[in-house]
Amino acid sequence: MTDGAKEEKLKRISESIRAFPDFPTKGILFRDICPILKDPKSLAAVIDLFEEYVRQNHQDVGMIVGLDARGFLFGPLLAQRLGIGFALVRKRGKLPGPTVSVAYDLEYGKAEAEIQEDAVAPGQKVVLIDDLLATGGTLNAACELMKKQQAHVLGCLVVVEMKDLNGADKLKPHTVFSLVQY
Repeated sequence: MTDGAKEEKLKRISESIRAFPDFPTKGILFRDICPILKDPKSLAAVIDLFEEYVRQNHQDVGMIVGLDARGFLFGPLLAQRLGIGFALVRKRGKLPGPTVSVAYDLEYGKAEAEIQEDAVAPGQKVVLIDDLLATGGTLNAACELMKKQQAHVLGCLVVVEMKDLNGADKLKPHTVFSLVQY
């Protein structure tokens, strides 16, 4: 893909993201990716850019792992393009069968994320995907789940990164590739 084509796709994605002040609480500026999903060209642009990045940087990826719930919107499309599988990281109690879980801190409490025991294999190389990186708590929990499963995290993909919240620092040594930064 040419640099001009990349820039055009990034512009389309960026213009599709809406800002909602004071949602879900006062003082938060919410970045809404729903318009990307309504526009097939914007959605294709997201997947095109993620696909190019993964093919260039993680050729040996064996599985895309999506985070509940918006990672489920982009992850299967990317996995299909790459010809590999997709696994889900969900909130505790949402997956059937034996699971592995990890607890993590939220801004105002705690949560647990889990994955089915057989979703990823020991030694499997995975890329994690979500819609947004803020403080990094959820993605970090997913990285911990992969560690418990003895899978190898090649990197993390997000559509939007809130740079001022320093979420990428929490994920080190794992890399984060984001399409749009605020």
